[in-house]
Amino acid sequence: MNVLTDWILSIDAWVWQPFVMPLVLLIVGGILTWRSGFVQIVHFRTSFRMAMGGLFGGRRAKEGTITPFQALSTALAATVGNGNIGGVATAILLGGPGAVFWMWVCATVGMATKFSEAVLGVHFRVKTAYGERASGPMYYIQRGVSNPRLGKGLAMAFAFFGMCAALLGTGNMAQSNTVARTFVGAVQTIGGVTVPTWVPGILITVAVGLVLLGGLQRIAKTSEKLVPAMILLYVFSALAFIVLNIGALPDVLGHIVREAFTPSAAVGGFAGATVAQGIQAGVSRGVLSNEAGLGSAPIAHGVADVKHPVEQGTVGVMEVFIDTIVVCTMTAFVILESGLWTDAAYQGASGDLTAAAMGTVIPGASIIVAISSFLFGFSTLIGWCYYGEKCFEFMFGSSHIKFYRAVFTGLVMVGAVISVPLVWAVGTLLNGFMALPNLIGLFVLSGTVAKLTKDYFSGRMEYALHEDH
Repeated sequence: MNVLTDWILSIDAWVWQPFVMPLVLLIVGGILTWRSGFVQIVHFRTSFRMAMGGLFGGRRAKEGTITPFQALSTALAATVGNGNIGGVATAILLGGPGAVFWMWVCATVGMATKFSEAVLGVHFRVKTAYGERASGPMYYIQRGVSNPRLGKGLAMAFAFFGMCAALLGTGNMAQSNTVARTFVGAVQTIGGVTVPTWVPGILITVAVGLVLLGGLQRIAKTSEKLVPAMILLYVFSALAFIVLNIGALPDVLGHIVREAFTPSAAVGGFAGATVAQGIQAGVSRGVLSNEAGLGSAPIAHGVADVKHPVEQGTVGVMEVFIDTIVVCTMTAFVILESGLWTDAAYQGASGDLTAAAMGTVIPGASIIVAISSFLFGFSTLIGWCYYGEKCFEFMFGSSHIKFYRAVFTGLVMVGAVISVPLVWAVGTLLNGFMALPNLIGLFVLSGTVAKLTKDYFSGRMEYALHEDH
């Protein structure tokens, strides 16, 4: 197992070195930012209004679709996960404080990337033979790329790697792994009892299996109720920690900015990190968390009941903002202000470092983080099962969906008991393979995004959705 872990870690390190996948993500995100007219900045207020309007609007969707807010909630359910708790921790442990800066850079251009994915998802969605809408990169690549062979090849590549990422990657096993570790840590801290990781593994596996029996509508309804509550619980707890340690914040911000461009020195148990390691850790964990460029979120955004694709695109901007600029930043401040990231005892940690860091100021914080980890992991698991299911359906049809769900549920349990380095390395590696065909598709279709965006914001909003069987 150690040999396998080392082999996967070496491949993952090559894929996410600064001049490979991080550079591609930033270039494509920069192009989409420019061609969309810097939509994430110029129209941020519109994004906020569209997202928050769904929270209080009580709107119902047409048959076969979900509301824009349900689409946002489903996407956030899959996005705001244990990457926000464990992923940020591993980014800092691998790349130092500077990794947080590169996470912010990734999110800034990622807002335009997510906007474009949602726009194309709605524009190229299809109506299936059984009345539901289906969307995602496999559809907008196949239908939008002018060369049929290239379009089909890229679409199949995305669907294959998307299915693998959903089964084996950060959408499944990395989530149950962090849930199990934070649960075990909380029980040990509060009750002094050592619990094996398979105990919380069984709990999360059963909970996920029960929801997956209901399909998209149950996933959407569960996410709509769960996501706002879980984000508020975690953010308020992290905010309380930051306020109580407000004096340390200027120094933390200084470390983040300084060490984004200079090597992080070895401190305590932390071995130090180069600038390249900071970029690699920040971008890979940032994408792991906000999923901008992966192509996962448009599978949900694309089936929203909207009148124009840009409406849902603006909602996608807010998804990245909430995930990375708000939630991930809160986690980073907690970890860095605590000082525990330099402790030798936590150099192999993930979500348990976040719990311990918050516990240095807030009594019982390990319970709060364990509950947040469970809710984050649970919501991500059900959201990513839907993503993988749609990829599976694109390749093999819908007749064996129950088999796919059974395999997915079984792997939840596997993820709870395997090692931290292996589960995160597999997850980020598959994210890279999944993102590449999607990023090629986004680059080719950037003109379509530009035209739809210009038409919408110039007032030419006449649009007819064309949904083919």
